[in-house]
Amino acid sequence: MRAILPTFVDTKYNIIRSQERRLAKAVAKKVVKMPDITIWVFMVPFIFFFTLLKYRRTHETFVLNMLFTKRLALDAALDIAKKGQSRQDAVAQIDNKTQDILNADNKGIYSEKIRRKQMNEINLLLDHYLKLLGAEGNSYEALVKDAYQNRDNYEAFLRELVPVERAVNRAAIQTVGASETAYEIVSGMERATERIRAEQAEKIFP
Repeated sequence: MRAILPTFVDTKYNIIRSQERRLAKAVAKKVVKMPDITIWVFMVPFIFFFTLLKYRRTHETFVLNMLFTKRLALDAALDIAKKGQSRQDAVAQIDNKTQDILNADNKGIYSEKIRRKQMNEINLLLDHYLKLLGAEGNSYEALVKDAYQNRDNYEAFLRELVPVERAVNRAAIQTVGASETAYEIVSGMERATERIRAEQAEKIFP
């Protein structure tokens, strides 16, 4: 059971988690578009609030989906950094959890191919989060700067992350047989993510 007063590693964990959520929400704003609101919708309050609620739920679902692998990797990094769990055991736990999700899926939404690609992403993210949890700083920018030392090192990690994230997206599209619209959404998500991360890297290492 976690202590009532957070330790320093808990503080860094929360900083990283908050940053990943901010990134996901920023991407969602770029990709998940609010439906057109006509004058008739405003004249019927129930329809307006229903439309707004549906948009917010879609927005939050997008954020949660984008954070799925990040949270698994970050929680595993916390267990390693705080509880002394081995990396092998931490990865095995994630592997078992995603296998359970796959076994429970009866709609064909999840697949072994998606799961394998996610495990590749999680392994890369796990190393990244362990670096951040072992760094010094009281902000995300400070943690990244201490962990990676310079922009070249940090951007090398981002370049490594891009193809593994895309592999997950492509596996998902192939599994569900997505439409052209889905391809456009995924492509927009990938472009927005890269752009926001590039802006952040420039801010951290000007």
